[in-house]
Amino acid sequence: MKRYGSVIGVKGEKLAEYKALHAAVWPDVLRMITECHIRNYSIYLRKMPDGKHYLFSYFEYAGTDFAADAARMAADPITQKWWSVCMPCQDPLPDRGPDEWWAGMEEVFHQD
Repeated sequence: MKRYGSVIGVKGEKLAEYKALHAAVWPDVLRMITECHIRNYSIYLRKMPDGKHYLFSYFEYAGTDFAADAARMAADPITQKWWSVCMPCQDPLPDRGPDEWWAGMEEVFHQD
């Protein structure tokens, strides 16, 4: 199992919409997440001292080929539609990696 953490901004004017979407995530999106071996997925929200809101995600990957599972998820039409309503709410970090939407974070501690 591998743990992943990431961060992205969320537009203040879209915050209520983003929270409402995640209060009722579409069942087919949840199914795809599970089928792609992602477990214990959480998203946290924080308003930082710069006045902007940021989302911090954490999940555990229990599969054997993350790239293949990520590609499977990205190819799913329902997931694509979900992303099409979520992504306009988000504000990616300018220093994220070239292939990232959410910027990856380094794990520096975990207690088992």
